[in-house]
Amino acid sequence: MADRPGAHRPDGSAGGRHRDRGSITAEFAAALPAVLVVLALCLGAVQVMGQQVRMSDAAAYMARLLARGDGAGSATGLLAAVAPGAVLAEERQGEFVCARLSAPSAFAPFAAAGLTLGARSCALASDTASADP
Repeated sequence: MADRPGAHRPDGSAGGRHRDRGSITAEFAAALPAVLVVLALCLGAVQVMGQQVRMSDAAAYMARLLARGDGAGSATGLLAAVAPGAVLAEERQGEFVCARLSAPSAFAPFAAAGLTLGARSCALASDTASADP
């Protein structure tokens, strides 16, 4: 009868459950920091992916601005509002004007690890696109 869970032993103890009572709390306390670190990294990865999408959109917009002939000055000013910290590099490839953006990650732990995001987009230059027949 002393082998059943909760049955009293001759020494007055309640059996195996009494000895295991604090182990669940200790295991939870040991696992909680690891779970929080994994959760923080997952949320940071989502933030970085959002930044990458914004940079891709900004690169396409910058390429269209540069292809219209608006100049790098106005594009850089607009870039500061759209993607803070991004660096714009203009390239010409034949009939196309390309905008290449690069920026450090907005999520501090990834930026500390050296993660740099980049995006590139090209647009047809306006002088070849608006030729009169």
